[in-house]
Parts: sequence; C-alpha cells; structure tokens
Amino acid sequence: MSAEDMQCIPYEVAKKLVGAVMEEEHLQEANRRVLTVYDTNEQEICWFDAEDIFAEMAASEGGIPKKEDDMKAKAVEMILHQIPTWAVEDLLRKMGLEKK
Repeated sequence: MSAEDMQCIPYEVAKKLVGAVMEEEHLQEANRRVLTVYDTNEQEICWFDAEDIFAEMAASEGGIPKKEDDMKAKAVEMILHQIPTWAVEDLLRKMGLEKK
C-alpha cells in the first residue's frame, strides 16, 4: 500500500488516542532513529522513521524549528496527522469510534 492510499485517522481522534511519541533507536539498524507512537495506556501504536519526519518538516512551511522543544512539538503535530487507521482499529472499536 502506498502512502497516498493509506487511510489516516482524524487529527482530533489522534489527539485523544496518542499518549506519547518517543524518539528511539531502531531495533535492527544501528544509527537509525524512529519516532514510536504510544497510546494513553503506554501501548505501542506504530512508528515513523525519524529522518522521514525531519525531512518532511524541512520541506514544510517554516522548516525545522531551531529550538529542540519546538522541533519535537512540530514532529508530534505532523505525526498526529499521519496515524494510520489500521494501527488503531482495536482502540477505535473500544472507544466506539470505528467506522460503520
């Protein structure tokens, strides 16, 4: 499935489901970072390649913020717009938010 075909949950729903986004080392590749998304119960939802998110930030209006806290906040905002539906189907069902 291409990125263009991927269905994402609405931003407002993502804000309710996501508890944290943590930058972590990739399990199989040294010197590669991922941004792992956790739900409010600290269960892993999905992950994004950190380089891809930072490249997307650089290409976006305003680019990458200079302050580290601002950079992290912008990365989380971008991720909240890209949470794939398939990654949270069980959570959506539990919350009664699944598509009929």
